[in-house]
Amino acid sequence: MIPFRKYHGLGNDFMVIDATRGGLLVDSDKAKLLCNRHFGVGADGILTVLPSESGAYRMHIYNADGSAPEMCGNGIRCFVKYIVEEGRVEGDEVKIETGRGVLTCQFQLDQTGKVETVTVNMGPVILERSEIPMVGEGRCVQQDIESGDLRFNVTALSVGTPHLVLFEDADISMARKRGALLETHPLFPERVNVDLATVSSRQEIDLVVWERGCGITKACGTGACASAAASAIAGKVDFDTEIKVNLPGGSLFVRVTKDLSSVWMRGPATEVFKGELPT
Repeated sequence: MIPFRKYHGLGNDFMVIDATRGGLLVDSDKAKLLCNRHFGVGADGILTVLPSESGAYRMHIYNADGSAPEMCGNGIRCFVKYIVEEGRVEGDEVKIETGRGVLTCQFQLDQTGKVETVTVNMGPVILERSEIPMVGEGRCVQQDIESGDLRFNVTALSVGTPHLVLFEDADISMARKRGALLETHPLFPERVNVDLATVSSRQEIDLVVWERGCGITKACGTGACASAAASAIAGKVDFDTEIKVNLPGGSLFVRVTKDLSSVWMRGPATEVFKGELPT
């Protein structure tokens, strides 16, 4: 039997399999089955703990559709909670290798010694189209793109995964329509996450995210970071100030440095249950 843990970050849920302790890196087809909410365990993604030469551990991610994104903001908080509570980290900081590089994670404990929140330096904001990746040259900041007969004013950027931010009402039904339409837009060769953001004040954003490979989720860490960054660039919120980002599953707190060199995300991680998979 292969042990696993189930976690969620504001309702964005993951299985954690530890390949350094008797687990294994499942393949894409197995990941899709395990994430299926009717025929599997049910999850938005699978996180696998792997050895690393550049960090304490390496985090591998599968989305529910079997695709493998570079990063996941809610996932890395769950990943850190697992390794810390397994007694595998000393101090209050750990470096995790991801598809985006090695990220520094700080964790805060509650009175019982459990990880309550995790703060992650998500790295720089990437705006160049070639690095997002997005077809074309230069940057796409509050520019119009077309899809069929519709035109959208968007900002495209990456904070580990590609995002398309639209300053519209953060409405789930509309996000579902926009996401299904724009995720596979030909401008994005690796598909794109779609964020509908409503800036309610200079310190607060309401957000709904359509995640590529998952659809609408309760929360999206990289989406919160991308929307905060796009809002700061547009002058709608302040740089170097912690912004409250409200998602359907709860709130994350994001700080974007003015030089765009770092985006700091803070939020909770919760263990749901543990189980075993047949080999």
